Amino acid sequence: MITDRRQLLNASALGAAGVLVASRAEAAPLPSALGRDATQYGVRSNTQDDQTRALQRAIDDATRLQAPLVLPPGNYRTSTLKLARGTQLVGIRGATTLTSLGGGPLLAGDGADYVSLSGLTLDGNYAALPPRTGLVQIAQSNEIRIDDCTVLKSGNAGIWLERCAGALRGNAFSDIATTAIVSFDGNGLLVAQNTIGNTRSNGIEILRSAIGDDGTQVIDNRIEDIKAGPGGSGQYGNAINAFRAGNVIVSGNRIRNCDYSAVRGNSASNIHITGNSVSQVREVALYSEFAFEGAVIANNTVDGAAFGVSVCNFNEGGRIAVVQGNVIRNLIPKRPIGTAPDDDAGVGIYVEADATVSGNVVENAPAFGIIAGWGRYLRDVAISGNVVRNAFVGIGVSVMPGAGTALVSNNMISGAARGAVVGLDHARPTTPDLTAKGAQNFAQIALSGNTVR
Repeated sequence: MITDRRQLLNASALGAAGVLVASRAEAAPLPSALGRDATQYGVRSNTQDDQTRALQRAIDDATRLQAPLVLPPGNYRTSTLKLARGTQLVGIRGATTLTSLGGGPLLAGDGADYVSLSGLTLDGNYAALPPRTGLVQIAQSNEIRIDDCTVLKSGNAGIWLERCAGALRGNAFSDIATTAIVSFDGNGLLVAQNTIGNTRSNGIEILRSAIGDDGTQVIDNRIEDIKAGPGGSGQYGNAINAFRAGNVIVSGNRIRNCDYSAVRGNSASNIHITGNSVSQVREVALYSEFAFEGAVIANNTVDGAAFGVSVCNFNEGGRIAVVQGNVIRNLIPKRPIGTAPDDDAGVGIYVEADATVSGNVVENAPAFGIIAGWGRYLRDVAISGNVVRNAFVGIGVSVMPGAGTALVSNNMISGAARGAVVGLDHARPTTPDLTAKGAQNFAQIALSGNTVR
């Protein structure tokens, strides 16, 4: 009961404050512990209704307020949602799902710097997507972050980035119609600790429209079951494919069961392929080809491939490589259908120009442990300190007219039925074992200190 003027004034003030609080609550949803709650914008989960309009309104408002938008557990059916600079979408990992209603990407942004996506399951629902499109489509954006998301059932790529920089960490991809992650003309992207399985083109593609610096790091990912669905002769079926992209680092990845290569660098200068664990690939496991300068392929293990390491295409300008400290074993004698019919298989390591091959172990190679040169395409190759066991030919070196110099020294070669070191005409042995007493000498082969048994 109000008994004096002061009490009346206080009561009036409290009433006005209550009205003000209520009006503010109606005007803008209250933030949750993590950000703004999408359900307070009328977004509903686990319904067949299209949530696109409500979700877009919630995204736009939260972005304007520079606050994360939180999507509680549930399934939200939606068409394309537009991302802007600073958009942050947060879900509950394994419990918050956006399901595509078709017609385009689920999430798309252009010039969307500082976009952050985390804890979302993005379900493409097998809806068809246009060419050069992913379930997440981002262009011309810096400092993007996509973490702890699941991407599945995409009708094209999983994530497609063009001219972007940022990081993709800890995401899971499965049942992807083409490639899980595509970066086109990237700028120092980090792709780390993702799990990729069951894609029908490639696992990860780092591409450029012209040869140039890229600097993407592909680190500590698990990539398995990669199919060459469209066919071809090596464009598809690769766990990691770097094309025209310079200074790419591919390190610490676990790669298994690919129709073609584990890592394929095409015209990718200064590529580092280090510390990867590879098994069950059906073409060249670790590849540096065409117009590149500089490749380091070191400390990898390859168990089961048609070729362990190939550093080739001196005719296209491919040159300068270090192949060191790799363990390569259990090579298979045949490449996939679609490769050139004269392409060899059952080979541990192949190099052509300005390269050193040292400290590697090659075991169980049906054809060659190590090859230097292809016809006249051989220049300044040093093969030293390697162990080659149970290869048909231990080390083959081109002795064709015009071939350059090779050093073959201090290698251990065991169980080479056709010969420890043999001269080649392309892939055909043409000489007896050059380590045998009284064997022919070739001026371009410096041969010394090898142990043969």
